[in-house]
Amino acid sequence: MTPINLVSSRLTLVQLWRPLFAMTLVIVVSNFAVQFPINDWLTWGAFTYPLVFLVADLTNRAVGAQAARRVAWLGLLPAVLLSAWLANWHIALASGTAFILAQGMDIAVFNRWRSQSWWKAPFMGSMVASVVDTLVFFSIAFYGSEMNWLMLATGDLAMKWLMAVLLLAPYRLMLPRISLWVPQAR
Repeated sequence: MTPINLVSSRLTLVQLWRPLFAMTLVIVVSNFAVQFPINDWLTWGAFTYPLVFLVADLTNRAVGAQAARRVAWLGLLPAVLLSAWLANWHIALASGTAFILAQGMDIAVFNRWRSQSWWKAPFMGSMVASVVDTLVFFSIAFYGSEMNWLMLATGDLAMKWLMAVLLLAPYRLMLPRISLWVPQAR
């Protein structure tokens, strides 16, 4: 077991509260916001949802893939339940399905690029996972509705890719302070 895996296997929920809270909050806010189109191409959720990739990438960098997967799975249940209450069950189901598939992809791609330049792992993980997330989410959430989900999915994916670039700045700013994201046990 590598040192990072030893660390992540001993992390408590208390140590992971920041990423767990952030992940749940971003999903719930995004699932509520996705119900409100801005135009034919975008909903408000397109601006908030890409933050899930930032949360996962910071967690992955701080304490490894195992902890990042743990945060994804543990954040999923409350996020889906709250989303079903605040949005509707189609969105909650679509979100949960797309989220867990995309998070698995983001974490795997991040780990593939982990040893490269600081920006490559979060950028590549977000870019690839965004495609999976967008296709799964929009095909389930808005299938059979009056919304043009193909057009919304196209706009959403473009925004996720733009946000993947923009969110590199806060990711980079957090790197020297990464221990604040997930404090280690003493």
